[in-house]
Amino acid sequence: MTGLGTAAAGDWTGVPWGLFGALCAGIVPAAYIEWEGRRGTWDDRHVIDRRQRAPIFLVILASLGFGAAVMGIGGAPTEVLVATASLWCMTVVLFGVNTVWKISVDSAVASSVVAMLAAVHSAWWLTAYTLVAAVCWSRVALGYHSAAQTAAGASLGAVTAAGFLLA
Repeated sequence: MTGLGTAAAGDWTGVPWGLFGALCAGIVPAAYIEWEGRRGTWDDRHVIDRRQRAPIFLVILASLGFGAAVMGIGGAPTEVLVATASLWCMTVVLFGVNTVWKISVDSAVASSVVAMLAAVHSAWWLTAYTLVAAVCWSRVALGYHSAAQTAAGASLGAVTAAGFLLA
């Protein structure tokens, strides 16, 4: 998000908006997951049982929605606002799919980051898909997902960058 904010503003003034976007997209949801984990709501931060994930998706959607509203009112750079809205849409799809199938959120997030950076900065960012492949591989190797679940997540993440093409 800070990379998107910098590109959007053309200088360092986009960094605070990018950091705020990162707070809403990642830090708030991660803190919620950690907090609930300490309370014993689930066994670990991966929340393996997809039936337990609904509250997490709702927190992510609320955090991204709040962030987008603040960005809109505060005059954030368009690309940061588009990224936040795109991630909100991706989360809606992840939530919907998760009700019937365990799609990989980690793969979706990794892929969306690479795709959005490529859309905003340079196609050279697509070489970072080797890292996305590593994330997908690790999710399968750890036994958290099947190859199909990680491929579906990575595909959804790539589609998330379409927000930049349509905006």
